[in-house]
Amino acid sequence: MSAWSERRGLAQAAIGRAARRTRGQVVAATRRLWPFGRKPASRLLFAPHDLRTADPTTAADVYAGYYAFAGRTLRTHGESPFEVEPPSEAWAEALYGFAWLRHMRAADTAIARANARSLVEDFILRRRDRTEIARRPAVAARRAISLLSHSPLLLEGVDHAFYDRFVRHVSRLADRVGLSLAGAVEGADRLNGLIALAFAAICLDGQDARRRRIETLLSDELDDQILPDGGHLSRNPRLLIDLLLDLLPLRETFAARGLEPPRGVLTAIERTMPHLRLFRHGDGALALFNGMGITPPDLMATLSAYDDARGRPTEHAAYSGYSRLAAERSVVVVDAGAPPKGAYSVEAHAGCLAFEFSSGAQRIIVNCGASRFGPPELKLAARSTAAHSTLVLDDRSSANFGRVLGEMRIISGPADVRVARQDGVDGPEWVASHDGYRYALGAVHTRRLQLARDGTELAGEDEIALGGSHTALPAAARFHLHPNVRASLVRDGSGALLALASGEVWSFEAGGLPLALEESLFLASADGRRRTEQIVVAFDAVATPRIAWRLHRISAANPRAGQTIAQILAERQDAASGPADTVPGIDLPPDA
Repeated sequence: MSAWSERRGLAQAAIGRAARRTRGQVVAATRRLWPFGRKPASRLLFAPHDLRTADPTTAADVYAGYYAFAGRTLRTHGESPFEVEPPSEAWAEALYGFAWLRHMRAADTAIARANARSLVEDFILRRRDRTEIARRPAVAARRAISLLSHSPLLLEGVDHAFYDRFVRHVSRLADRVGLSLAGAVEGADRLNGLIALAFAAICLDGQDARRRRIETLLSDELDDQILPDGGHLSRNPRLLIDLLLDLLPLRETFAARGLEPPRGVLTAIERTMPHLRLFRHGDGALALFNGMGITPPDLMATLSAYDDARGRPTEHAAYSGYSRLAAERSVVVVDAGAPPKGAYSVEAHAGCLAFEFSSGAQRIIVNCGASRFGPPELKLAARSTAAHSTLVLDDRSSANFGRVLGEMRIISGPADVRVARQDGVDGPEWVASHDGYRYALGAVHTRRLQLARDGTELAGEDEIALGGSHTALPAAARFHLHPNVRASLVRDGSGALLALASGEVWSFEAGGLPLALEESLFLASADGRRRTEQIVVAFDAVATPRIAWRLHRISAANPRAGQTIAQILAERQDAASGPADTVPGIDLPPDA
């Protein structure tokens, strides 16, 4: 893609969004001035179930004035949390989304109920919804769902005045969410807004006509955003988790009201469940691609309980651009697709042809993951090609990022991604290529993978096809290691031993090419980001256009032997187990 094409695309996106925002403002003004407006709801008919895990101890923290959201904790010292300066935008979005009410409900104490009611009443009476963050469509949609889901906590034993205020507030909130969707709301935010409207339409009285219209809009949007193989247009596995946690209760609520769930809701659930299984490693965690970070084990267990089919995972998601190779205890998950476009790329990564590899319950080769709440520098670094287990040419990413309407999106990248796979005699084989480096470097990257039938070996090959004249082109094949893997170079740096906590020992080699162990970052650890290492195979793509590498298991699981080897290899990695504050090639501020 030329520079002129990129600028033209950015301009068209800005003009289109401005036009949609103007249309939304006109629609909103017209509805406010129309004298025959919709009559607000007067009764709450049903409260949806919230599948997200709750921690009753959090209710005590809130009562004491400690609010922990989005990786930041703030103490209010007796003030209203809505009046203090938020430590981050993500923290404020979580506060105004009210999803934390589930912790108060789980506590099931008089103090928790009174505290939750006091905070909600303060929000309603003081019109806290007028703040810029509270008005954001995604935040308002989450708040509507949260207030409806936890209305039993808020309305138990209240007087008629509070009940009326609450129902009127939720009704007006649903109207505002509906008005916002007439404007420039795109991507997952639009889908979340329609889900919130669907909840309101079946939980509030007098909404039958509106419900039928919302059912159609929601089904159409789900058909647009959920691909035939069950993936989302953003290619982000985390969004599928969030989506299912709302769609499953929505399906239940329709059934509880004696209503037929919308066609799109049923179809989306049926498609996304097996697609999620594609990303699962042996330890239950999902592979780290395109915005996926920490896998919440409690939520995955909840979703598994709703998975009626529980069949084999999808092996090749052609529409979403992912592949899975599995043999015995070994699993390989590969990014085999072009990056998403427009608003769907705000969390997408430049990780085309990157892979993750696990043996049993131990992940070995990983990607760095996503930093949703870290500093901007770290977020962008985690999205770069170098943060993925794939080939990097000339220290560049295979996709380019640019700020569009305040969001860091992918503005160009691989457009021609070709994939082929087969189940060969020796095991599953996979080959793919992408042209992400064609415009800048005149290069096409092809990667081949073969997983042995018994899962004890993963053989790979990376090839660079060059066009034009090059005297030299630096290349580096990167293999990021999970923090629980202990690595040591052997044979004068031409090989590496990888010791796993399970006792397995794997060897890595790249056809005699020198290997290097460099620092890396793992951003999907439950205890925060952690230092780890990566194996780097550096070479000149002109002199050596093709390299072959191999991961081979040389010792089966033996906890006692694994502990001994791990102790030998761990000495120089002891410091790596703590929180990390650097990433190769990026200088972060000291307080990051």
